[in-house]
Amino acid sequence: MAFKALDCITRSDIEALGISLELAEGLHERLTEIIRIYGPATPDTWRNISKRVLNPDLPFSFHQMMYYGCYRDYGPDPPAWIPDPENVISTNVGQLLERQGKEFLGPKYKDPISSFSDFQEFSVSNPEVYWKTVLDEMGLSFSVPPQCILRESTFEESNSSYPGGQWLPGAFVNPAKNCLSLNCKRSLDDIVVIWRGEGNDDLPVHRMTLWEFRAEVWLVAHAIKTLGLDKGSAVAIDMPMNVNSVVIYLAIVLAGYIVVSIADSFAPIEISTRLKISEAKAIFTQDLIIRGDKSLPLYSRIVEAQSPTAIVIPTRGSSFSMNLRDGDISWHDFLDRAKDFKEHEFAAVEQSVEAFTNILFSSGTTGEPKAIPWTNATPFKAAADAWCHMDIHKGDIVAWPTNLGWMMGPWLVYASLLNGASIALYNGSPLGSGFAKFVQDAKVTMLGVIPSIVRAWRSTNFTAGYDWSAVRCFGSTGEASNVDEYLWLMGRAHYKPIIEYCGGTEIGGGFITGSLLQAQSLAAFSTPAMGCRLFILGNAGYPIPQNVPGIGELALYPLMFGASSTLLNADHHDVYFKGMPFWEGRVLRRHGDVFERNSRGYYHAHGRADDTMNLGGIKVSSVEIERICNGVDNIVLETAAIGVPPPGGGPEQLVVAVVFKDSDNMKGDINQLKISFNSAVQKKLNPLFRVSQVVPLASLPRTATNKVIRRVLRQQFAQLDQNPRL
Repeated sequence: MAFKALDCITRSDIEALGISLELAEGLHERLTEIIRIYGPATPDTWRNISKRVLNPDLPFSFHQMMYYGCYRDYGPDPPAWIPDPENVISTNVGQLLERQGKEFLGPKYKDPISSFSDFQEFSVSNPEVYWKTVLDEMGLSFSVPPQCILRESTFEESNSSYPGGQWLPGAFVNPAKNCLSLNCKRSLDDIVVIWRGEGNDDLPVHRMTLWEFRAEVWLVAHAIKTLGLDKGSAVAIDMPMNVNSVVIYLAIVLAGYIVVSIADSFAPIEISTRLKISEAKAIFTQDLIIRGDKSLPLYSRIVEAQSPTAIVIPTRGSSFSMNLRDGDISWHDFLDRAKDFKEHEFAAVEQSVEAFTNILFSSGTTGEPKAIPWTNATPFKAAADAWCHMDIHKGDIVAWPTNLGWMMGPWLVYASLLNGASIALYNGSPLGSGFAKFVQDAKVTMLGVIPSIVRAWRSTNFTAGYDWSAVRCFGSTGEASNVDEYLWLMGRAHYKPIIEYCGGTEIGGGFITGSLLQAQSLAAFSTPAMGCRLFILGNAGYPIPQNVPGIGELALYPLMFGASSTLLNADHHDVYFKGMPFWEGRVLRRHGDVFERNSRGYYHAHGRADDTMNLGGIKVSSVEIERICNGVDNIVLETAAIGVPPPGGGPEQLVVAVVFKDSDNMKGDINQLKISFNSAVQKKLNPLFRVSQVVPLASLPRTATNKVIRRVLRQQFAQLDQNPRL
């Protein structure tokens, strides 16, 4: 759809969007005044429109008219949000650079905004200074301080457990103790957890102070000790992310054991696999998961998985709807074991910084899931990302719908508590209006999302009637986002920035993201994460020059604080380093995503390296084709583009799987849709590309982290070609 330039928009155009005559006149007057001062098509024009003209109650079509009209001739990556110099000075990084910018950068330092990219480069070239500074800024404490920040490995050690180097050697620490400690950021009366259960949307939110929270964690830690587990034993959690599971998580870490993170959506076989790999000695769970009117079994899945001793929390009241296995323990009886220690401080078990604190798993879409241990350093990477890139600090209230089974669950715990902020937890589906009201009532200041959730919110006008003005930034992770959907999301909170965040479980955080000190473009990354250096590999498999536009598989410099150095069930070096090119004497680390850096310095994710295809000798990402096909017809909900080799071999053929918005219309006019897809792809991408087949599906196969599994579709479509009667 073509949008008019802002100086061509009339009052009647605005009124045609369903806006009353009187309001349309006022909006047009304000728009005209902004254009007179800033022109019709500049970033300052958009910044003033977003602040002075737009609000969440206006039709989104008017937001689109303003944004796309302003930037119709701008080119790629127009800034949807621009930092305000006055506000930047109050951010964590802004304050640090105001104090020490000249010390770090010398005469190159100008101001926090102008010098942010230089500071990011400084964090890579001076890791000892950067990480000591940030750990001090977060107020972290060690029972035994590190001998140094980084002990770099030699060239001969590049195949060792430390291909980049050894972080915080000699240090002893307990991350959970740091979450519960008093410091300059926190008092005992500060609120650390805010929550509400689904169905209680009209009741006040619950709040727990640090004093109350510490007592809960200490009690559970004392009770865990009564289980008689060996030192360093693994203890699993398979629960929704609620107050109890967060308390249990920190209690396990405080007591010196290793958390095994298992998502509450897993089937028994997946639970069993993770318990066996981790050799878990006990598991915390609950009897049921309540979602609206549905009661979903959880304990029965644990039993079917043949788990070790289970400590089971009743979802309703204090009784269970089923009998527990012999040897399993009810939550009440478990806590009763430590009744004599109620409110007695638990002496944290301090361990080497290299000791494991959490075992998490990859999605497991290619056979057995990779078991990825987090060390005692990894939580500090998560918290440092939040400190720098999301600007989380004392007084913030952080919500991110997730689960302890995925890295964003532990990330949320550490990113909030180690920075003096509060965790906001909604025990229910984030897709209902109850969650929108919770964000309002809890006064969430930093809201994390995944694009699929935003898509669902927009389709139901999810936030209508709720005030999200307390939100000062969003975070987004998990999959590639959509410009239009994220324009809608920004508009729900009066155009607060969205910080894209991409990383991995094996990194403990992000390697590429955004910053409140940089202009943010929709569905784009503005900077490598602090302490990370990125490389885009060219066709020959070697890095293209730094800061030069290009597209290719992403590789990482191996010196990354908090990143994994071992896997429990695979060879770490083979997975992440074998066959990778060297740069300045160091082997680069494999990640597997395809990224593009454009001429304006923004980065775009193009899916996994194996989500590319070769059409007529031209490499193209599935995501590029899907974005075009998704907009071809409003009957289309989503698509997946797959390159399928024909029977007997030969060039890949482009097959597009399509999911319709109306699930009852599984066929639609497939032939017409194929014509439309071809026309759009050939016009917008490459005239040589041709869609050979359109396949309707009820849904796309996804991992538990919501990523489309194109590999599965590729296998299915290849089998269809070989067995046309299937």
